[in-house]
Amino acid sequence: MEKGERRIVREKRTISEMIGLFCHDHHGTKGKNDLCEDCQSLMTYAFARIDHCVFLPEKPTCKNCTIHCYAPAKKEKIREVMRYAGPRMMLHKPVLAISHLMDGKKDEERIQTYLDDKAKKTGKTGEQK
Repeated sequence: MEKGERRIVREKRTISEMIGLFCHDHHGTKGKNDLCEDCQSLMTYAFARIDHCVFLPEKPTCKNCTIHCYAPAKKEKIREVMRYAGPRMMLHKPVLAISHLMDGKKDEERIQTYLDDKAKKTGKTGEQK
């Protein structure tokens, strides 16, 4: 598995853990794969957004992305989940939390690389605004 693919798998695992933590604490679900219908729907949606990201395989974290592909209601829900679960991830899954933070620090370079590659194909400048 290549580096970019490993990061995508890790991002899916991170979002899965965050949604699980949120669902267990807010909706009373138990067990690793036990999610309420709304949280399962949100996770399916998040995975689909990751799978169809234009930046693949060098996808940035969603927070730092220049293209916001989430529908407004889903975007607000995922923000709610992340605001709750993000700080708690350091206690529950510290390696994933630290990896996610480190990925976020590398995002500017990923985005600029994407823009530069796109510019080469279209003949326009790749500078980020």
